[in-house]
Amino acid sequence: MGTFWMVGWYVGAAAGSGIRVLTRLFRADGSPRRAIRRDAGALSLEWLVIAGIVFAAAVAAGIVFNNAISSETSKLP
Repeated sequence: MGTFWMVGWYVGAAAGSGIRVLTRLFRADGSPRRAIRRDAGALSLEWLVIAGIVFAAAVAAGIVFNNAISSETSKLP
């Protein structure tokens, strides 16, 4: 009976949190303390620049390592 109680509680909690999210999303009074932040998942320009730098560094490292491995494999008998 404990397993059924735990599953029921989990389903109820998940449904309750989903209903709370929907009621906050469609809130008509516009209260700021209960409003969902629209920019919570947005990427800022700084993060896009950092991602571009990391990507460029990974591509450069891949090219360097590929050339180094190719030159070393050519020395093998």
